[in-house]
Amino acid sequence: MSLEAFQHSEPLTLGVELELQLVNTHDYDLAPYAEDMLRLMLKTPLPGSVVPEMTTGMIEVSTGVCHSSSEVLGQLTQIRDALVKSADKLNIAVVGGGTHPFQQWHERRIYDKPRFQELSQLYGYLSKQFTIFGQHVHVGCPSADEALVMLHRMSRYIPHFIALSASSPYVQAHDTAFDSARLNSVFAFPLSGRAPCVLTWEQFGQYFDKMTRTGVVKSMKDFYWDIRPKPEFGTIEIRVFDTPLTIERAAALAGFVQSLAAWFLAEQPFTPAEDDYLVYTYNRFQACRFGMDAVYVDPASGEHMPLREHIVRTIDHIARHATGLGASGALHMLRGEATAGQNDARWLRGRMQDEQLLAEVSRQAALRFRGGT
Repeated sequence: MSLEAFQHSEPLTLGVELELQLVNTHDYDLAPYAEDMLRLMLKTPLPGSVVPEMTTGMIEVSTGVCHSSSEVLGQLTQIRDALVKSADKLNIAVVGGGTHPFQQWHERRIYDKPRFQELSQLYGYLSKQFTIFGQHVHVGCPSADEALVMLHRMSRYIPHFIALSASSPYVQAHDTAFDSARLNSVFAFPLSGRAPCVLTWEQFGQYFDKMTRTGVVKSMKDFYWDIRPKPEFGTIEIRVFDTPLTIERAAALAGFVQSLAAWFLAEQPFTPAEDDYLVYTYNRFQACRFGMDAVYVDPASGEHMPLREHIVRTIDHIARHATGLGASGALHMLRGEATAGQNDARWLRGRMQDEQLLAEVSRQAALRFRGGT
């Protein structure tokens, strides 16, 4: 199979996907209600889509094409409200967060869809362990070559995205000591991590042809990279975000991505190079492990600094682009939380410290998703 053509998209448009937890309202464990939720959601006309995910206790929602973070929030609000209404009818709840805090992977069931069954056969128990929950953000690019350059520029900010969205400190009833433990599960898959540093679509096509000839890759879906091009949409797709606990945070993160992309397109601030990736895995680990307390190594200068300081510095630098996109409020929210060293992982640990019961933490997270706290 040859690489498909990179489709036209309007530059800086956004699309957001959220993978969400379905939990019962008895003990707040994951509940296998995806099929019932899909059936009920079909009755409500909505932007974007609602589709199944790997296992039956999860569901994925997506917006349509949006032009601003406020439009993202508007569409996610419609989808969220319909999800909550449908969940109430089933006596279940919908929850954000990158992991369910105490579900047992061996109890999960693979959703009955050919691709999911195929992946289950290939990856074995990893497929059920893939009951994790992420946010993906698509941003429109002017051309295929500019998409690849944007992808590699955006890679410098992967730690920022991880720390700002981190919401997966608990796995199977244990505090992992990571703010984002979810990404450790993603890293277990082959063809995860970073994309190859090629800067033209012709070079990328050559790489893709080599990979397909090995038989390891059949389509772009086989790449689990942190950021990957999506030629069918004319976008790049950033995949490292944990699903936030609120749709407001999800929309704000999309506004941050859009503002960065606007800066890249307007000012061409630096040329990506392979050397950018010398500290990539270290920075990624730091953000997963320590969140807002991570150390960030600037790939250009080698300077070490607190990640939260670099987040604030970056937001201030791109503020004028955010203003032009109507994203100033979104970035103001993220800047305030970075300055305070706060993220959803901290919120979850705070609730656990107060309640001493993970089921109660999940119950409060469900209220937070529906706008209750």
